[in-house]
Amino acid sequence: MTPPQSTEVASSAQEDLYALTSRLLENVGQVVLGKAETIKLAVVALLAQGHVLLEDVPGVGKTLLARALAASIDCSFRRIQFTPDLLPSDVLGSSVFHAPSGEFVFKPGPVFANVVLADEINRTTPRTQSALLEAMADRQVSVEGVTYPLEQPFIVLATQNPYEFEGTYVLPESQLDRFMIRLRMGYPIRAEEKRLLHDHRAGEPVKALKPVLTAADVVRLQEGVRKVRVDEAIADYLLDVVHLTRRSEDLHVGVSTRGALTLYRAAQSLAMVSGRDFVVPDDVKALAVPVLAHRVLGKSFLQAGEFGAAEAIIRDIIDRVKVPT
Repeated sequence: MTPPQSTEVASSAQEDLYALTSRLLENVGQVVLGKAETIKLAVVALLAQGHVLLEDVPGVGKTLLARALAASIDCSFRRIQFTPDLLPSDVLGSSVFHAPSGEFVFKPGPVFANVVLADEINRTTPRTQSALLEAMADRQVSVEGVTYPLEQPFIVLATQNPYEFEGTYVLPESQLDRFMIRLRMGYPIRAEEKRLLHDHRAGEPVKALKPVLTAADVVRLQEGVRKVRVDEAIADYLLDVVHLTRRSEDLHVGVSTRGALTLYRAAQSLAMVSGRDFVVPDDVKALAVPVLAHRVLGKSFLQAGEFGAAEAIIRDIIDRVKVPT
């Protein structure tokens, strides 16, 4: 398959979109050092109207990445610290009695923001975790029979510690499925860690970060992602990967149709972030593990949290599927 060619001179609108994504990546990269690929995937999720789950040990920069992304956009930002005693109403909001009017008035919770940091989401109970479900899926919140739309753009950046850490609750499958991308930060290389030590002498660099995009810019980028071209051969390649997960002898549960749609949209977004108006096979290959691994269930690791094995199975499937040429 010969990939479709971009026009030699891209329209000024396209060039503007590419410049916006580059500006965002560069700004976040000023404070999140040595994690260019992780930053790129977080931006991919943002532009594809998805959500991000960051899982790793404490202290490697999960919260910093979320704060840096939020600080780079001129929009509302709220942080929710998930604890065992947190209630759904603490996330969504509740009706409070307004004495002057003699009526109950809805007081929005912290989920009513453009960028929501759900910090240590697996420290709270499944009931409270599920409070985010409707907001993440439908971008609206229903409280006491009334539905409230959320402002656009809307993204949840959730962090969690590995399940073997004490005091953690396994995320329900329905909640995991709402995250477009699941990422690990990993430790920085020595040179980047040394630079980080110097950068923090005068305080936290993220506090000095200035917005480089507006909320309207992000919405425009999200609209641009939907216009990215996907060749029929690429769509077939993506479906070959998805269908092979359903036939795999190593998996109890393969990728759902929602998972296929999510991978399709993420591939369009990665093309946009990479400065292209068309998707190539490498986009699908690069996203297969972060988008699909948390959506499958293997036969030999029924305990939740064993994502390493799932990632290995997805990589093996990618290696076995013929790439269009």
